[in-house]
Amino acid sequence: MLMARTTGAFYVMGGVLGLLITAVAPGTEGNRPLVGVAAAIALLLGISLLIWGPHLPHWIHHGYVAVATVLVSVAVHWFPNMVGGISLASFYVFVACDAAIFFAWQWVAAHVLLAVLLCLWVVPSRGLPWWSGMIPAGVTVGAGMVVGVLTRLAADADIDTLTGLLNRRGFDRALSGAIGHATRTGQGLALVLVDLDRFQKINDHLGHRAGDAVLQRVGDTWSKLLAPDQRLARYGGDAFALLLPNTTEQAAILLTEQLRAAVTTGCSAGVTSWQPGESGSLLVSRADVGLYRAKQAGRNRTVLESSRQLPLAVELREAIDTGALDVHYQPIVSLSEDGGQAVGVEALLRWSSSAQPDVTTEGLIRVAEEYDLISDLDELVLRRACADAARLQDSFAQLDLTLNVNVSGLELAESDYADRVSGILADTGWPAEQLVLEVTESELAAESQTALGNLHKLRDRGVRIAIDDFGTGYSSLSRLATIPSDILKVDQSFVAAIRSDSPAPPLLGVIAALSKSLDLQVIAEGVETEYQAAVLTELGFALAQGYHYSDSHPVAELISDLNDRRGLVGAGIPEGDHTATGNGWIPVENGYGPN
Repeated sequence: MLMARTTGAFYVMGGVLGLLITAVAPGTEGNRPLVGVAAAIALLLGISLLIWGPHLPHWIHHGYVAVATVLVSVAVHWFPNMVGGISLASFYVFVACDAAIFFAWQWVAAHVLLAVLLCLWVVPSRGLPWWSGMIPAGVTVGAGMVVGVLTRLAADADIDTLTGLLNRRGFDRALSGAIGHATRTGQGLALVLVDLDRFQKINDHLGHRAGDAVLQRVGDTWSKLLAPDQRLARYGGDAFALLLPNTTEQAAILLTEQLRAAVTTGCSAGVTSWQPGESGSLLVSRADVGLYRAKQAGRNRTVLESSRQLPLAVELREAIDTGALDVHYQPIVSLSEDGGQAVGVEALLRWSSSAQPDVTTEGLIRVAEEYDLISDLDELVLRRACADAARLQDSFAQLDLTLNVNVSGLELAESDYADRVSGILADTGWPAEQLVLEVTESELAAESQTALGNLHKLRDRGVRIAIDDFGTGYSSLSRLATIPSDILKVDQSFVAAIRSDSPAPPLLGVIAALSKSLDLQVIAEGVETEYQAAVLTELGFALAQGYHYSDSHPVAELISDLNDRRGLVGAGIPEGDHTATGNGWIPVENGYGPN
């Protein structure tokens, strides 16, 4: 756009001056009409560039500059007055300056060389000595070199010397221009801030040279995946910024996920979009909030900090405020008991959205986290689950049931989370010793001091911590040794691999032995057949849950079912029938994934 406007302005100025001089200059030499036509053509080309230039491919501009050189030569040769013709040779400087500003050095040299050759030919053609063209030719070369050097010095101030990308200053300039363009056209604009996870460890352990190599590799990889109008910058340190004109929030999230998948280095990202009237600093601040939340939630993820409320978010907000949410419970059973003795229950949120009936579990939780609803949702489910569990325990005093409830990584990273849990336990009367908070391995990736501090506080107060979906996230022995935990919940994908026609997955035996060595309880999720239950029992697993034993139920139905079975849990759903919900209800473990 800048190139088109600059070249167009040169053309318009040259055309207007050419028409004016042609009209008033005395003399009968040359061809006045031909010079007037050349000036008119220059004026029309300038207007066309100002209107359509920003949409033309880059190579077209080379043609415009070359045509300008030819038009100047025509004017110099055919101007009706020799003095005026020689004066018009100064227009070659416009050509050199325009090429020096916008083209690479080799193309600058080509355009300046063409201008110099034509100048050295056309000026003497007016009857002057052969050397008469050397002065305007030399001025053209000098002006082109000076403008080219100054332009590149100015551009280098906007370029990061390590990666070759825009630096923060250059990105802020580009953002300001993009906001101006979006304001005029009404097009969308998205912004992404990306931070490489644990980059400091690379510098500390491998040295700054290795860290620089990582930054260069990431910048090169991402640059190849972007369109020409999408601007990538090294915003500072290990942070990158991405400007996406005419892009929606969802498209920005999709592109960000593709960029993250293209590099081996884990990274966190915050995404937002521009709204009319917003400043660039406000846009960057909102994306930075999304980046912060991505890190707090466990790193290596993308979080949208949207400027607009989705209908689904509005509906969920209303459902939380009015309490129009249901909590169902799925039993956790002992494999050592015939028929399956219930030893605990897991709280599962169920909610039906009219605004977006097909919303997935992941999408629902993303909305809750992105629109700052997760805290209220967590508290609602935990409070109701504790009250229902107390009612369930009163009905089965002999069972000593535990209550399993999921916790969001965003909540775990809040400094007052442990105190809020203690307050809910005090209000509902549910014993801390019978509460198990489940955290997925991806949430544990944060390992922030705040999160670890909350886990330690909760365990000191009697609450037990379970690592959910164990085996699919960031499992490592060192993590199990450093993160406070009491229970491992083996991901259902391992259980699903148990089939009568093949041996049990070896990792299940390893997990059973590992948990025994570390004195951790293990719960096998997703048990759907009697054969799977038998294999798990043989491997040494003590606890399980899944459709083989029972679907999730409201507390009243669960009490009735356990009364009928005297605390035992039978196969609630026939094998192969795992539709589970029906009627549009969405099962969510406290809002965090299917069971």
